[in-house]
Amino acid sequence: MKFDVCVYTNSGGRSYNEDRAEGWTEGDSGLFVVADGLGGHRDGDKAAACVTAAMRAAWDAHRSSPQEGDWLPGAVAQANENLMALQQESHGRMKSTVAALCVEGARAQWTHVGDTRLYQISDGHIFQLTEDHSVTNKKFRAGEITRMQINFDEDRSSLLRAVGDPTHCVPDTGDTGEASLRVGDGFLLCTDGFWEYLYEEEIQVDALKSATARDWMEQMLLRVMERIQPDTDNMTAVTIFLR
Repeated sequence: MKFDVCVYTNSGGRSYNEDRAEGWTEGDSGLFVVADGLGGHRDGDKAAACVTAAMRAAWDAHRSSPQEGDWLPGAVAQANENLMALQQESHGRMKSTVAALCVEGARAQWTHVGDTRLYQISDGHIFQLTEDHSVTNKKFRAGEITRMQINFDEDRSSLLRAVGDPTHCVPDTGDTGEASLRVGDGFLLCTDGFWEYLYEEEIQVDALKSATARDWMEQMLLRVMERIQPDTDNMTAVTIFLR
């Protein structure tokens, strides 16, 4: 596989950007990471940077000595340890979300903690591969709110899991299995400051009518920019098409 990638990040209506987005590729292998340093915590930008650096280090180690099975949970555990050590050094409580996608040939693996999301576009369909670790998502699962109400629910920023937490950093993981990817498949990783302004069907339509990862990003941003509020959160996304 080859990768067509576009990365976008913006501080939005905030004074500085606590999001981080990274993508690295080598041959038919790639790692893509989006992290959102939690607002209200000290040095959220440093927390997100710490997490993305840990994921990159784990990917480098995996490529040099490939592991059987899913190596991503161990990468998140290491990121959690690194961030808790950074907390002790700085006497802060910095935390972060993370969503990471690793593509190796025709197989994809992913992991996430928090409400940073991963979507897949395949054969014309859209799949949300991650499930938010949030109070709002629990309310949706319990039938208290509808899917259309998730994006603007008052409890959306209340997370139940985060990196940098000694007891609540429990990643969810997934795997497409061997030989499941195909040329033309797309992926979107994005923070809540980005997805809150978009509905799943819009993400899908914009992907299907786009020729490149940049086109896809620009189509979504046209929608977002019409809807954002002055105090909007940081907005970060990575779009990927497999070629």
